[in-house]
Amino acid sequence: MGMNQTPASERVHISFFGRRNAGKSSIINAVTGQELAIVSDIKGTTTDPVYKTMELLPLGPVMVIDTPGIDDEGELGALRVKKSYQVLNKTDIGVLVVDSTVGTGAPEDALIRKFQDKGIPYVIVYNKCDLISDEKMALLTEQETTSANRKSDTGAVAHAICVSAAEKTNIHELKELIASLKPEDTHKYPLIGDLMSPLDLIILVVPIDKAAPKGRLILPQQQTIRDILEHGGLSMVVRDTELKDALTNLLSKGIRPRLVVTDSQAFERVSHDTPADIPLTSFSILFARYKGDLKTAVEGAAALQDIRDGDRILIAEGCTHHRQCDDIGTFKIPNWIRRYTGKQPEFVFTSGTEFPDDVSGYKLVVHCGGCMLNEREMKYRIACCQDQHVPITNYGILIAQITGILKRSLEPFPEIHRLLP
Repeated sequence: MGMNQTPASERVHISFFGRRNAGKSSIINAVTGQELAIVSDIKGTTTDPVYKTMELLPLGPVMVIDTPGIDDEGELGALRVKKSYQVLNKTDIGVLVVDSTVGTGAPEDALIRKFQDKGIPYVIVYNKCDLISDEKMALLTEQETTSANRKSDTGAVAHAICVSAAEKTNIHELKELIASLKPEDTHKYPLIGDLMSPLDLIILVVPIDKAAPKGRLILPQQQTIRDILEHGGLSMVVRDTELKDALTNLLSKGIRPRLVVTDSQAFERVSHDTPADIPLTSFSILFARYKGDLKTAVEGAAALQDIRDGDRILIAEGCTHHRQCDDIGTFKIPNWIRRYTGKQPEFVFTSGTEFPDDVSGYKLVVHCGGCMLNEREMKYRIACCQDQHVPITNYGILIAQITGILKRSLEPFPEIHRLLP
């Protein structure tokens, strides 16, 4: 994902589900007007979820996801079905593709129940309608008018349409229908825009070390700069090694920054170099509020006080990357927790899409900032922990707790700051 592209986490996620050979890949290619998915008469061609970012009018930037068949069989097939169901956790709009010559059955019914349980708006697409009679097509349409176009208790709305991917029948209408289900922006807060006024100066502290991606800024930094621009602010990017001199220079000229935002790994040094009357927070804390639940994450950090030898702690990341020898997730955070608690807990690590449904065996979950996850998936992970009464926090909040500056780092958020002693 380049700097000039909408981040995947900010795109509408449209996921296509269905049985093997129902025509999911053909529908995707017809809707997108591109050969995004491999089409074959062989069952089970799609063996893993396939992700593709693109611009899809009239929706705009989207993430299209092709999934394995929900009727796959055998031990390996069951794993593929599980992968398909995992995609639900990040799905904004679901598209259930049904072979109209076969009809629906238990696999479709089970998936529809999941759509409804999770409050996902969805479309039932009856494909291959060129192979059925007009009478059967009319019957499908009539049935769906009364039964599929319904609203569940969770707000999931179903719609249905008959199409032919082979003959491109009703494809435009399907695109319009999918677009009509686009979710509204559910972010309760902007990333940083409500913490500033136009022309305010925001200093962003970006350490440059061997783990920093060469030639680019990481996603949280990019998105924060963009949000500052959108709200008319001024951003100044400095390394942690130059922050002290930069602040001295600015203050000597009567320029006082509105806020300092730092990479969490530099929290302790940045806090020392930033005057107490200048608010300070981190990118990770901004993201906890933007697409998660800041209050829950702050409460989760308090669970560090109760860690005992042998307790299991899950360290979860939303992306996969090449880990350095001093990787923050697998090396630094475990060492910081051991030093802070004086205990020897057991650490378990997950990354990417691998987040366990059952977290009940953990004493604490420590999650990354979630910049690569969309809001729906991040909130799903938080809800998993809340439902099973397992505290969850994130990297930045945990680091602030360990370094003793959590209360200071929450000053920009008075409603959360006042909850701390």
